[in-house]
Amino acid sequence: MCRRDDRSSIFKTFNNTPGQAMNTKPNGSEDWRVGVLFSCSGLSALTESDHLRGTILAIEEINHAGGVRGRPLCPVFRDPKSSDPAIYRQMARQLIVDEDVTTIFGCSHSASRKAVLPLVERHDALLFYPSVYEGFEYSENVIYSGATLNQCAFPLADFLIGRYGKRIGFVGADYIFPRESNRTMRDILEAKGAQIVGEVYVPLEASQAEIAGLMGHLRDWKADVVFSTVIGAPARQLYRMYAEAGFDTQSRPIASLTMAETEIREIGIDHCKGHVLSASYFQTLESPENRRFVQAYKARFGADFTTSVWSQTAYLQVYLLAHALEMADSLEPSALSPHLLGQSLLAPEGLVGIDSENRHLSLTPRIGVARADGLFDVVWQTTGPVRPDPYLATARFDEVWV
Repeated sequence: MCRRDDRSSIFKTFNNTPGQAMNTKPNGSEDWRVGVLFSCSGLSALTESDHLRGTILAIEEINHAGGVRGRPLCPVFRDPKSSDPAIYRQMARQLIVDEDVTTIFGCSHSASRKAVLPLVERHDALLFYPSVYEGFEYSENVIYSGATLNQCAFPLADFLIGRYGKRIGFVGADYIFPRESNRTMRDILEAKGAQIVGEVYVPLEASQAEIAGLMGHLRDWKADVVFSTVIGAPARQLYRMYAEAGFDTQSRPIASLTMAETEIREIGIDHCKGHVLSASYFQTLESPENRRFVQAYKARFGADFTTSVWSQTAYLQVYLLAHALEMADSLEPSALSPHLLGQSLLAPEGLVGIDSENRHLSLTPRIGVARADGLFDVVWQTTGPVRPDPYLATARFDEVWV
């Protein structure tokens, strides 16, 4: 096992050789083998490592409590190193074909999910995908555990206009999620009377010079608030440079669907006070379930670690599988699906449920504002879970949320 006070040690434990799995409980009868496909290095390592920690904590808790039907969950790891989406597909193939795994917790971004999806469907496997994404997708071989745009972008638009103003600038990384999210966000904001004063994209792995080049656009736009879909290390550079350039982060913040507690710690909390995140989970939520989750997370990985929407969503989806597995007594997707669909669970973020029609989660939209300690004050939330609408089939763009 890993030393709890060493951030890198947990990654060493996860770097198994092909065919090797980490047993978190001694074998009795045959283990329940599940694939885990998250990166420990590269562009998206910070968020995917959060996914990884949440996944491992849930597996260890379930196994410590006796496993499922007396058999432990046994994770089989692959680390794509945040590389080409083709590597995610290759490693998913290894898990499904070589390791005979039928269920995978994995991928963090739309490019990797879309690369893996045809393979998962072809082999009738099941992918649990834990990230917020752009929507407009359905597969009988995926459980989409992250927020859809109707659960995060719609309330954020109202909040930004009401608190900061109607002049909104867009910056994004040049790939699927930012392009599609910004397209939808533009439609929402304009339907509410806002003006998009500028929109610019940088490469997914933008250099420091390319991020620095954004500062001129941000000055010229004179936006009331910036909506950012830049991700990874370039996003952290953006937040640092924004503060260093003299922008007032409390009166003219950057708003995001992705910049959670873990990344704020990496950026530096002194650069981030006032920035806005729309998400279903924040570490500061007050509930018995969340207090227990935060305590367990810090006990397992170190007191300095923060939970986030990335780790919490990965954590809860393992429990969704375990509850379905208890009833199905099989990891075959055809056996699991009837018990997954319609299932509800009291998670650290609150009540969640898998929609029987679209396989996405009902969850509670929230908006947080970063404070001086690097955590978030939850300044708005709905009174209960909101049904996912990945195709925006019923969403009204002029509806008032906040």
